[in-house]
Amino acid sequence: MARGITLIRSSALSDVAEYAYAATAPAQSRLIFLAGSCPLNADGSTAAIGDYAGQAAKAVENMRVVLAEAGASLHDVISTRVLVASTRQEDLVTAWEVVRDSFGDHDVPSTLMGVTVLGYDDQLVEIEAVAAVLDS
Repeated sequence: MARGITLIRSSALSDVAEYAYAATAPAQSRLIFLAGSCPLNADGSTAAIGDYAGQAAKAVENMRVVLAEAGASLHDVISTRVLVASTRQEDLVTAWEVVRDSFGDHDVPSTLMGVTVLGYDDQLVEIEAVAAVLDS
């Protein structure tokens, strides 16, 4: 499968950000819009209750499954939004580090947000994503 995503960095902006500032996909790309990836086990129960890192890891694991079923992988993701149910910056950073490390050198544009509550009982993390693939 061909990859056509271009990550855009800017020398005019801070290099402190651990992600690219923008991304593009070729016009002929098939876009994949993922629902928020939640830290749910196959039986519907919430994984890693009380553990921001554990829930982020489970959400990424579930995202990988959906991407594969759509014919894509993490390297096809062009943006993410990481939602963390906390008012504490360190909780957001804990979840973010797991997500960032999961993507490796494919540092897609991302937004990290603290929110008051998420949809499932005991849920602390949710990850939204958009991917683009060039079908061969």
